Amino acid sequence: MSASLSRPRVGVWLIGARGSVATTVVTGCAAVAAGLHPPTGMVTETPAFTGSGLPALSDLVFGGHDTLDCPLPKRAETLTAGGVLPPGIATAVTAELVAADREIRPGGPTPGDTRSQAELISAFAADIRDFVHRHQLERAVVVNVASTEPASQGPDAPLPASTLYALAALRAGCPYVNFTPSEGMQHPVAAAEAERSGLPHAGRDGKTGQTLLRAVLGPMFAQRALSVRAWSGTNLLGGGDGAALADPAAAAAKNAGKERVLADTLGAVPEGEVHIDDVPALGDWKTAWDHIAFDGFLGTRMILQTIWQGCDSALAAPLVLDLARLTARAHETRLSGPLGALGFYFKDPVGEGPPGLSEQYEELVRFGRSLGRGEGEGRGEGRGQGEGQGEGQGKGQGKGQGEGQGKRQGEGQGKRQGKGQGEGQGKRQGEGEGRDAGSVSGPEATGEAR
Repeated sequence: MSASLSRPRVGVWLIGARGSVATTVVTGCAAVAAGLHPPTGMVTETPAFTGSGLPALSDLVFGGHDTLDCPLPKRAETLTAGGVLPPGIATAVTAELVAADREIRPGGPTPGDTRSQAELISAFAADIRDFVHRHQLERAVVVNVASTEPASQGPDAPLPASTLYALAALRAGCPYVNFTPSEGMQHPVAAAEAERSGLPHAGRDGKTGQTLLRAVLGPMFAQRALSVRAWSGTNLLGGGDGAALADPAAAAAKNAGKERVLADTLGAVPEGEVHIDDVPALGDWKTAWDHIAFDGFLGTRMILQTIWQGCDSALAAPLVLDLARLTARAHETRLSGPLGALGFYFKDPVGEGPPGLSEQYEELVRFGRSLGRGEGEGRGEGRGQGEGQGEGQGKGQGKGQGEGQGKRQGEGQGKRQGKGQGEGQGKRQGEGEGRDAGSVSGPEATGEAR
């Protein structure tokens, strides 16, 4: 988005930058910033986050990687024809779409690409650094909104593309958000690098439809002491997601997050599975059906059925904008490591946090308030300073936050979480910010094949 150079601007680097979600993100951000549409679906635009210090939508600058070459204005035309974008919006923000499309670089690996994994990571990181430098950005957040990929096949298998991009984000010194079920930062190689980097990260798999409803209904059954015997579901969807999830391995990665929500809210995974069917005629629209069998008083057997019909891109786009803004502010306040308070947005969140949507929302609001107070500031800047000052401040701040939060959530749990998080974040950040965030351990460091 265009903005005065006197105001700090923040980059949003999208992996899968020409996909439906990314196109909706760029179009929607421009439309809302221009006052053409209200920010429906954006939690960060509600009064609870007014004082959180988040970057303005008009100060976001977009770029990214993709293996596709269809320009964003053309993608926006297609989404308008499919009813995803309202008529006239893409035309009204054509300049912003063209500007973002100029910042999209070729992704990979693609068929016939002879570059090693280390070379790909270096190339991707160079693209991100160049983007930040040319636009004189204060910082940039890398967000993965690409199609779901199958899980990697073991420690000797090549790194998945999502992990290559995650490592590139770390090398470029950027926080990372994984909105997909792909491994990304959770691959062991990237997880180790993230720990060393001192950068904040969040994920994974955005909670947009069926699982959002499960996160609400699961606690209802548990809190009313109703016994869930079986929970089955079906997803009908088209577009790029439908094609990608036609691969059983990719579908399995997607369903893992759906099962985790039930396990976390019910205490166990009931009988039943989720089936995903690719229906190309549906385009970017999807239908999710759930069939829940449960027992009531005296074993009376009952059934609850739900139907969710929606547009995945329109559901996901405001969440991506929320996450980019929250993560950028977390980076500004020098928070590090997994941002568990952002679990509200994910099926399979990293870090610690409650499983129910209501409790996750309360945690998110508390996080927004802490960002407004700048509670991450003052932690260790360099290795020498960070060992003592960073760890000490982390202990004090973490313990204080934990005890304060513990009085609301349970004093014992608060002390344990607050002190542990404070020590870990303070020490990691003190060490990590004095190091090169881009160092890659293992075979990638030397370009050896995995």
